[in-house]
Amino acid sequence: MNDKIEPDSGNSPSGLISKLKKYLRNPFFIKTTTVAEVSEFLEDARQSNVIDKEAQIMANKALRLGDTSVKEIMVPKVEMVTVGIDEPVSSYIDRVIQSGHSRYPVLGNNMDEVSGILLAKDLLPILSTGQTKFNIQDMLREAKVIPETKKADSLLEEFKKDRSHLAIVVDEYGAISGLVTIEDVIEEIIGEIEDEHDFEEDETNINTHDNDRYTVKALASIDEFNNYFGTAINVDEYETIGGLVINAFGHLPKRGETVNFMNFNVKVLRADKRRVRLLLFTCINLEKTTDSSTDLE
Repeated sequence: MNDKIEPDSGNSPSGLISKLKKYLRNPFFIKTTTVAEVSEFLEDARQSNVIDKEAQIMANKALRLGDTSVKEIMVPKVEMVTVGIDEPVSSYIDRVIQSGHSRYPVLGNNMDEVSGILLAKDLLPILSTGQTKFNIQDMLREAKVIPETKKADSLLEEFKKDRSHLAIVVDEYGAISGLVTIEDVIEEIIGEIEDEHDFEEDETNINTHDNDRYTVKALASIDEFNNYFGTAINVDEYETIGGLVINAFGHLPKRGETVNFMNFNVKVLRADKRRVRLLLFTCINLEKTTDSSTDLE
């Protein structure tokens, strides 16, 4: 995650949104009532060589942020890397180093209570001196908390205004649903941003969590899945668990969709318009599946 906010410009996502909004309010140009009309105008502008194809695509995506809720783009709670307010330093330092994030939600005794945000850079001066005892509460930054229904374009403007980078997302009951970063919003406009901390092909494809839950990368092979869970899926048509699950859905699922598959409830955690990326498998019978066989024609 890039912690630096560049000065606003016409080429930045927030600057592009601002210019589009200003343009649409100008009565001397074009009267529009729908995103479709704006898209048509942008296509005409591209054909007239006023803007290029890439700018047209970005402008259309920026306009559609107003129809995108943060729930659709957030990092789900199960994927959040957090720190407990009373957690000993020794138990989370390795977690911070291995995850490589710059910001960490700090949770209270109630797992839906956000005490604040811990910045990794605030830890560096202390750790460099070899200190192992300090009051984490003295280091916390205020947490930005937003509802699931908040629109992505509005959040991007808020990020720019208050120079923040991360927000905690809560549902209608105040329970934590996940988190969303400025990077998550910008990726909706310019596409996926990969950095040195994103998953690499040789990293673990299946991870175990509490309450009989497992995150599984869609690119995990059927053989790897079988070896991990002790299943005996015999499918010649699909090489990856993602392809198998898409078949179970019967369509390319969106983030948040669920389906029952074998002895699991499967939820899509990450997906885009082309493929599924990450899945959450929850054991329905609270046992690892054994001696199971599935044949798909």
